[in-house]
Amino acid sequence: MALRAEIAKVVVGQDAVVSGLVVALLCRGHVLLEGVPGVAKTLLVRTLSAALQLDFKRVQFTPDLMPGDVTGSLVYDAR
Repeated sequence: MALRAEIAKVVVGQDAVVSGLVVALLCRGHVLLEGVPGVAKTLLVRTLSAALQLDFKRVQFTPDLMPGDVTGSLVYDAR
């Protein structure tokens, strides 16, 4: 598959994760990538978005994260 080959040019040694990510993408599913720092989680998703010509946004899950930080918020302007 061309997508896997494109990701493999950048991310090395994560073939099972790449396969799972592609399957989830084709099934329109969700993915939670967990791992210690340095296992290319962000690089993998950034490379996937570049290969598909999509925008890449990242949410850093810190202890002070609020639901509105993830879902966004709407501010009503009465004017």
